[in-house]
Order: sequence, then C-alpha cells, then structure tokens
Amino acid sequence: MAPYKKKRHKKPFWSNIRFKYRLTVTNENTLTDVISLRVSKLNGLSVLVCVLVVLFLIASLIVAFTPLRNYLPGYMNSEIRTQIVQNALRLDSLQKLLHRQDLYIANIQDIFRGEVKADTVRSIDSLTYLRRDSLMERTQREMDFRRRYEESEKYNLTTIAAHPEVEGLNFYRPTRGMITTTFNPNERHFGIDIAATPDESVLATLDGTVILSAYTAETGYVIQIQHSQDLISIYKHCNALLKREGDTVKGGEAIALAGSTGMQATAPHLHFELWHKGQAVNPERYIVF
Repeated sequence: MAPYKKKRHKKPFWSNIRFKYRLTVTNENTLTDVISLRVSKLNGLSVLVCVLVVLFLIASLIVAFTPLRNYLPGYMNSEIRTQIVQNALRLDSLQKLLHRQDLYIANIQDIFRGEVKADTVRSIDSLTYLRRDSLMERTQREMDFRRRYEESEKYNLTTIAAHPEVEGLNFYRPTRGMITTTFNPNERHFGIDIAATPDESVLATLDGTVILSAYTAETGYVIQIQHSQDLISIYKHCNALLKREGDTVKGGEAIALAGSTGMQATAPHLHFELWHKGQAVNPERYIVF
C-alpha cells in the first residue's frame, strides 16, 4: 500500500490576514513582559495606508497653498505670467543695450587707433548706432566736389526783382550753413537760424551803417546794420564782433564771427533777421541760402 499522506488544509485568505500575532517585549533581567501587543497583517496594512494618505494630504496642502504650485503645469497664476513677460522684455532690452555698448566700444577703439574719424557734425552718442562704414573719412573726390561747390556759392547773390519794396538790391548770404529753424512770427521767431562752423565769417547782407554792436545776456554778441530802402539786418549769437557802431560796411564784408554766445544759443549758429519799415520779413524770400 502507498504510504499515507497527510493532507494539509490551507487557511482561507481572509482568516490568514486577520490572524493575530502576539508581539511581546520582555525584560531580560526579570523575564517580565514590558509591552504586549496583538497585531495582524490587516492591522499593518491599515496603518501603512493611513500613513500614506496622511503624507499625500500634507503634500497636497503644501502644493496648493505655497508658491510650489506655480511649478506645476496649469497652475501658474496671472501675476507670475506678468512677471515672466516683463523679465523677457527686460532681457531683450539688456541684450540690445549690450550690443550698443559693444558697438560703441569698438568704434572708440577704432578712433583711438586712428583707423576712422568721428564726424564732428554728429553727437558722440551716435557711435552706439554707427559702424566703421559710416565713420570713414571723406574721400578726396568728395572733398574736391565740396570745395568746388562752396567756392561757386561763396558769393551767392540774389537780385530782388519780384519784390518791388526792395527793388534793385543784391543780397549777400550772411554765412554758409543749413537753416535749422525757419521764420515763424507766430512763435516770436522773427528770423532764421543758420547752423554755422564756430568762427565762420559773418557777412553783411547789404551796404549800410552799423547802428548797434553790443553784447546782451540772451542773444550774446549782436550787430545791427541800417540799409537803404528802410531795411535793417540783425545778426545774433556771434562769437566776436569786427565792426563798431557808426562803421560803414559793404555788402559781403565780414562784420563778425559766428558762435554760440548768449543764453538762447544751444549750438554754434547765426540768428539772422531782416526788417523792412519796422516789420519783420522772411529772409528766405530775398536770399537764397
């Protein structure tokens, strides 16, 4: 006969998980029980689940009520978005500023090395926008053309035939340069401003007699000339005066040097006025500048 095999009875899962074990802590010296606990696998799983739930709740509260939520997708508030946009704009501005600064330093280095010359007409701040190709020295061809043009226009005369009130007079251009401010009596600007090189000669526009040669705080050195046909010409912001009151001058004769004297002058220029019978007239009607 086959040997008898004892059948093993397996306990149900629920009974197994609920089966309690005795956990005892015994004093080794006295052999008395200090702590005695009865626990089961179900108790252990319950405690573990409770701990995990508590940790999850604590983490959720921290994320929900602290700035950490801004690092989660979809939780960024409007203030943080605005700050991000502003920081991006500041970064772009700083990049442009650094580029301008690098360009400025490169141009200054080229000027110190003598490779290029800065245009005196422009401000030194323009070096943050220009580069060598815009700062190159004038070519000989350009200088020759400018010289020929200036010589041809040096004694530019205008015959006034279209204005019978000053008929037959030939006006001289008072100085060379571009008109920066035009005649505007509505703003009490009774003349024109001509950008001129410092110490450039200022010429009498017509024959006449000097009736004023003085210095004022607002207009600096100023000279006035009485001409025929009730005309008076006025030259302001001069750097120096070459004629005195009572001197007789010819048209085209140097009477002063251009400058920037007076509180109203912000740059070297000549303020030129032309008056006829006590009324200010537009000099551009009679003179080609």
